[in-house]
Amino acid sequence: MSQFAGLSDISISEDILVEGDISVPVGSHNADNDFSTLDEPVKDTILRDLRAVGQKFVHVMYPKKSSALLRDWDLWGPLILCVTLALMLQGGSVDSEEEGRPQFAEVFVIIWFGSVIITLNSKLLGGTISFFQSLCVLGYCILPLTVAMIVCRIVLVGGSGLVSFVVRLIVVTASFSWSTFASTAFLADSQPPNRKALVVYPVFLFYFVIGWMILTFSPSQ
Repeated sequence: MSQFAGLSDISISEDILVEGDISVPVGSHNADNDFSTLDEPVKDTILRDLRAVGQKFVHVMYPKKSSALLRDWDLWGPLILCVTLALMLQGGSVDSEEEGRPQFAEVFVIIWFGSVIITLNSKLLGGTISFFQSLCVLGYCILPLTVAMIVCRIVLVGGSGLVSFVVRLIVVTASFSWSTFASTAFLADSQPPNRKALVVYPVFLFYFVIGWMILTFSPSQ
């Protein structure tokens, strides 16, 4: 045991301080940390989501450089607008499966496939927003065109003459311009300054196609 001789002489100085704090604070628990949507009624969750969608609709109708649509993105609003627009573009042929379903699917393909293509184009050009943020903005900015579709359906009730066409042309043109302006206002800051035109052009075509579908719509006889 001679190799262990002298170990008893080793001692730890009381002047050495041990850094750190391992004490557990009492009474510092925050009840808000335990809150989640699993603890609230379904009604409150639905109402909160509807309020969030409504606020994004307001941002689209009064577009400005804001990160609201990008920060709290969702796809509920775009889905509602897409379904509404597709249903109204069925040409009133609800009872005819051959005429209703393909047109409904056509609108879905144009909106969602077009949004995906524009988003990929934006990312390839160096855009800084995420894939779903771009889809959210493009989808919500269909709101003016959806409103134009409602107005056109009301105008067509009174007939489809020259006056009706002029009114619908003005409404669709204004809505198309508003959708394009709103989307570019939200997406402008996320694109490289020297490539903004390459991003805006596909957006222009995207809303132009939707606007053309609305303008050329005529109810089935």
